[in-house]
Amino acid sequence: MELNFLPQWPRTENSFLLFGAILLVGIVGGELAQRTSFLPRITGFVATGLILGPSMLGLLDASMLTNVKPFTDIALGLILFQLGMQLDFKALRSDKIIIFSALVEAVLSFSLIFFVLSLFHVDYLHAALAAAIGISSSPAVVLLVIREFKADGPVTRRALDHVAINNVLAFFAYTILLPFLHYKQQADWTTIFLQPLYQALTSLVLAWFLAHACIRIARLLGRNENLQFALLVGLIISAIGLAKLFSCSNLLTLLALGIMARNLDIHNELMDIEFGHGGEIFFVLLFVIAGANLHLKELASVGWAAIAFVGIRFIGKTAGLLLLTPFSPLSIKQSSLLSLTLVPMAGLAIGLTEATSQLYPEFSKELSAIILGSVAILETVGPIVTEFALKRAGEVSLDQKLKH
Repeated sequence: MELNFLPQWPRTENSFLLFGAILLVGIVGGELAQRTSFLPRITGFVATGLILGPSMLGLLDASMLTNVKPFTDIALGLILFQLGMQLDFKALRSDKIIIFSALVEAVLSFSLIFFVLSLFHVDYLHAALAAAIGISSSPAVVLLVIREFKADGPVTRRALDHVAINNVLAFFAYTILLPFLHYKQQADWTTIFLQPLYQALTSLVLAWFLAHACIRIARLLGRNENLQFALLVGLIISAIGLAKLFSCSNLLTLLALGIMARNLDIHNELMDIEFGHGGEIFFVLLFVIAGANLHLKELASVGWAAIAFVGIRFIGKTAGLLLLTPFSPLSIKQSSLLSLTLVPMAGLAIGLTEATSQLYPEFSKELSAIILGSVAILETVGPIVTEFALKRAGEVSLDQKLKH
């Protein structure tokens, strides 16, 4: 008797089941962290992923993590787009000190990281690329902690601006270094000069066209929140697909898209859309997967170099902000707390490291070890210090204080 209608075993991996299981377990982990009264939910998400991932229990292996990559691409795309939408050029022109302080802390961070890694006998190009990546801060951590505690105030708003500018500067520094990387790997002259230029320009041009298309469609739809929500989700997913189609950076495309959508929309056709519960689903998934991707072996292999990277990066960012405090509306205490919100480093850093690995796998081994080792530390302490900073700044709403 044939029973062809019954499921066949062993079953192949099911992305939908995997997505649901990760989401459910991550929510439980986040809730347990929140109930400690001193850990934010994001720490629970990351810890859950770390426990389930290859570094510990191995329930989430490398092939499973590859299967959920499209979902994490969408999650990071949503976050980068939201972050870009926070960057208002008109507001920055009236408060130029934000740009100057971001530039100073970026230059200091880059210089100090490069110098310290060189002391650890890290190759100059590895050290320079690590320093460029170290300029970036994690928009996902900052946005989620702000949303969780409904924080608002000068430190919160400046944190979002600094994170956005940091990530733009990290892309810029990384792109400048790409020709040197190609040259060291004995690439042809066409690749040395044209590949970085192609990737950056294509990402920006793609973002420009999509931003204009989005604004025009929003004008046609009118100020209907439901329709504009669907428009933005469709736009973000399309941008990721097009970036992959044209072999450019989906990270730069999404960040630039958010910035352009905000600043090219002179008639305010686009509404301020909160991604709400739909966005929350992707936040949970992103951080559980980020936790699963943390490599404790890499941390052990680079050891003191990763710890030095974390420490000197924090010193660079803090010193840069404090140097310009006399010209800033923030007090010394607020500037110090702002520097804590720049501690997290994750999505963009991992994305740029992966981009290097795709170009030259052998070369990127040492770079990957340093960055992923540092991320293992920063993903653990980042959410905690960000929560601490916003609470000490007095920018967490009263009802959230009572809950936590």
